[in-house]
This record gives sequence, structure tokens and C-alpha cells, in this order.
Amino acid sequence: MLAIERKNMILSELREKKRVVVGELAAKFGVSEETIRHDLMKLEHESGVVKTYGGAILNIGVQSEVPFMERRGVNAAANARIALLAARMVRDGDSVFLDASSASVFIAHALKNKKALTVLTNSVDVLIELSDVSGWRILCTGGMLKGSGVLVGSRTEEILGAYRGDIAFVSCRGICRDGFFESDEYQASVKRKMLANSMRKVVAAESGRLGKRAFAGICALSGADALLLETRPPEPWGEVFSAAGTKLFYPEENRTN
Repeated sequence: MLAIERKNMILSELREKKRVVVGELAAKFGVSEETIRHDLMKLEHESGVVKTYGGAILNIGVQSEVPFMERRGVNAAANARIALLAARMVRDGDSVFLDASSASVFIAHALKNKKALTVLTNSVDVLIELSDVSGWRILCTGGMLKGSGVLVGSRTEEILGAYRGDIAFVSCRGICRDGFFESDEYQASVKRKMLANSMRKVVAAESGRLGKRAFAGICALSGADALLLETRPPEPWGEVFSAAGTKLFYPEENRTN
């Protein structure tokens, strides 16, 4: 089980029971009490959880935007299918850019059987997911913390500019005929930099993003070599991406065009 999935389940239990106990959670998930304490510490910063002696309670007075960590758990099955496709594109020894998205956390998990990878990311959650990996070189961009575990800004892009990746995986909020879009201009700028500095440029997104537009443009459809989806897209999207020179990958056939 991924750490983010475990945290989502802990948060669900908190919402139901309003209180959790470290020892009970450790037994339920088959992990150490120290691991649960670390999860609760993360949830305290992200989701209005209040740590107590031996457990945690839910601060029901907190009113905030649904946290990134929580949002990404909604489509875990789709992200897992996309991550398997991504893993097939990565070779041992590759340099991989991973953005700060739910898809990237699942891709990081799916890559753990690869050898000697170099991973550069602006995601704190990707770093946590890869904290138990050995034999890799794992780099963090640094930068300004925006939201839950997302690093952005000029410093982030400066670090990205110093490296060249074999492959970059970025996600998006919307996909239209005129390109890929993100809801936040800072994140869009980081994603553009990752794509620009990688030999192979891959967008990973749920099919529900097709036909939707967000605030900030990432790149034209032709700016991505490939798009990974969890299911075959409806027509005429196949023709649209074919015309743009963007290859489609999805689980049913793995590849079109």
C-alpha cells in the first residue's frame, strides 16, 4: 500500500470516528507505530488533524480547500493504471523528472523495481514515496512551498534548468485541442520547464480531463511526445492527437498510432 493511500484511509477513519489511536492503526495497516506517527504528523499539516497523546483527533472547526493529498486519493485506481504504463517507458539508468501531482506519486511507486535511476522532482510527496529506495540518485528542486508538498518558483526552475532528463512525466488539469492546461500558473511554469529539459516528454492524466480547460497553458498538444490515459479516449480524440503527433497509451491496447 502506498503511503498516500494509507493516509487517505486514516483521514476517512478520523472523519467517521473523530479519533484514532496509533497502536490500533499500526496493527490495522501492518506497519510500525513510528510510521503511523509520521502519517499523523503529515496529516496535521495538511488536513486539520490534531495530534494527541497516543493518537489524533479531527479538528472539525477547520474550514479549508480540500488538500492535495486528499484529492489525489479519489482516483487512485486510474492513477495506478497510468503508472504501470509509465513504468514501461523507463529504462534502468534513466534520468526521470516527476512533477508534483498524484500521478507522479503513483509513477514513483511503480518505478521502484528499476535500477540506478536518477529522479528530480518538485514534489515533497514523491520524495517521501521514494525514501526507502536504495541505489538511486534522488534530487529535490527546492523552491517556494505552495499547497501541500508542491515546490514552485524561480528557484525551482533554476535548479531544473541545470539538468537534462531522459524522460519527464507531468500531469495537467485540462486537455483541449489547443493544448494541455494547469489550474495554477506557478505549477504550469515548472511543468513547462521539465518538458523543455527532457528528451522524452510525457503527459499523464485521467481521461476526465479531456475537453476541459484550465487557467494556465502548459504546452500545445504537439509539445508532448506521449499522453498516458487510464482508458481509451472517445473519438475524435484519437484523430486529434494523431494530427498533433502525440502518441496515446492506455491499458486496453497500450498504444495507438
